[in-house]
Amino acid sequence: MIATLPISVPGQGLHSFTPKVHALVTQSGIHEGLCTLFVQHTSASLLIQENYDSSAQHDLENWLNRLVPERDPLYTHTLEGDDDMPAHIKATLTATSLSIPIVDSTLALGAWQGIYLWEHRHMACSRKVIVHIA
Repeated sequence: MIATLPISVPGQGLHSFTPKVHALVTQSGIHEGLCTLFVQHTSASLLIQENYDSSAQHDLENWLNRLVPERDPLYTHTLEGDDDMPAHIKATLTATSLSIPIVDSTLALGAWQGIYLWEHRHMACSRKVIVHIA
């Protein structure tokens, strides 16, 4: 099964879409297999991260923003704004695809794990995540 999930986000940050992926796994009828996710953008990424305490997500966002600052004078790709080149760098340093085992018809995520789209741009937008379940 292959599906495209549109993920609308209000801007920069970690945005959970775990329930949407769980629903697709249930629809697929796959008992054991693999769920592969791929984000079709160069300024967003995917992440499996703690879904219990949001301070972990906040700390990750702050750390990456400090690591890759906006308005670095070395950037030449600046046509789309101060957050554009940093967003590309952040996507390069993180993941654009994830693979999660399916066991007993459910994602084999740990108790405190969730699936997140990590938006690296400030503007609200809609991203596309391709989901392949086999």
